[in-house]
Amino acid sequence: MWTSSLPVLAAAAVGLAMVAAPGEAYAFRARFSWVGIPACQAISPAFELGGVPPGTKQLRFTMKDLDVPTFHHGGSTIAYQGDAVKKGAIRYIGPCPPHGERHRYRWTIEALDAAGKVIGTATAMAPFPP
Repeated sequence: MWTSSLPVLAAAAVGLAMVAAPGEAYAFRARFSWVGIPACQAISPAFELGGVPPGTKQLRFTMKDLDVPTFHHGGSTIAYQGDAVKKGAIRYIGPCPPHGERHRYRWTIEALDAAGKVIGTATAMAPFPP
């Protein structure tokens, strides 16, 4: 069973997803929360990962606003240093829905091997503001 050190939060405030490619014994998964992340700032949430594929050297993070998919929030690639990614570790344009609106944001995390080949993908989604 996957345990979490994230505080217990309302389900809508936490993004969680599991993805396993055909024939894979693991499920690469990611979890995050927008709680404590200010609007219109480039401060990324902390992430908890699980089932990261063996051989992962880097993680590529990208974020998409599902309500305005043409807006490019970007993301960045970081060295894989374990299953906890600290708050602020990812460069991107933070969530900034118009005042009074709530948008759905999806993070895609790709595990990359030493050659830069994608060896696993996880997604996690949560609305903002939480």
